[in-house]
Amino acid sequence: MVKLALLYLFLSENNLQKFSFPFLEKISFQKNKRLLSLSNKINSMKIYIFLFAIFMAPMLVLAQDKEKKEPPKDGWTKSGNVSLLFNQAAFNEEWTGGGTSNYAANLSLSYDFNYRQDKLTWDNRILCDYGITKNKDEAFARKTNDRLELNSIVGRQIKDSNWYYSFFANFKTQFAKGYEFGEDVDGNEIRTETTHFLSPGYLQFGPGFLWKKSDDLKVNIAPATARLIFVDNAFTTSEGYEDGDYFGVDQGKSTRFEFGASVSVYAKIELMENVTAENILNLYSNYLEDPQNIDIDYTFNLNLKVNKYITSNFIFQAIYDDNAVKGFQIREVLGVGANYKF
Repeated sequence: MVKLALLYLFLSENNLQKFSFPFLEKISFQKNKRLLSLSNKINSMKIYIFLFAIFMAPMLVLAQDKEKKEPPKDGWTKSGNVSLLFNQAAFNEEWTGGGTSNYAANLSLSYDFNYRQDKLTWDNRILCDYGITKNKDEAFARKTNDRLELNSIVGRQIKDSNWYYSFFANFKTQFAKGYEFGEDVDGNEIRTETTHFLSPGYLQFGPGFLWKKSDDLKVNIAPATARLIFVDNAFTTSEGYEDGDYFGVDQGKSTRFEFGASVSVYAKIELMENVTAENILNLYSNYLEDPQNIDIDYTFNLNLKVNKYITSNFIFQAIYDDNAVKGFQIREVLGVGANYKF
């Protein structure tokens, strides 16, 4: 994995021009759309493998170097964490350095409840995040984060290995309405609703194979995954709507069905005392339409514990879903706040 990461780092976009790839150079200048499409697909796959290798290889290596822990006990294990991050900036009218008073807050909840009995494992996780920010001169507060996610995976161990036959289910949506912001003819700020609870909503499920070293290091591969996308058909019946404009859903419909392959990776390590890093990577390819366009959802959480109740958190999330936006969606949160584990 480390060699793979180094190889793709070496052949990244910034270094690609240093090497001679005649067939790629010809493709970039030809007008043949089919060849151009093929070139883009190859680059997309290279980027996807590169991201996977770069983010996950160090985590896997570090986790393998850890001393072996005692085998987990049968029965239920439960744990949860609640954190509240808050940021504020304030400036009076006499402040000449520039700036706008604002505040921001982010509330996160995670809860794990896992079961083990002999060769059977059942892992469950609930993730809830909601963030908001408000600038003094803006009419509306804006969301910085909004997620409700439920994950469940059951597995049966294959002999005495780290491999399991598995079946997983994943559900994702949001809590509150989402808006696009703009101005009216008078220059007043306005907003237009674009999303809300269950619009969109995602449901994935399917059989596969789980590699599980521990609760902190596991990979699930599901080559036959069904995915349903739910939306409010009020968004797909508007004037001028074309098939696929709203999260890939056709005109007048409220659901979209996909069938493809899913890969999910979870790696959590202790970098040093009171400093932990958590990596969550989810990949999906739809066999029925543009399988080369792989959906990517990667989240990195860095937690620095000050004491039992005070922590500093850094969160980075990158999402690619060409049915939603033709490009990467990036989110980053940094702050200090209250934290409680239960």
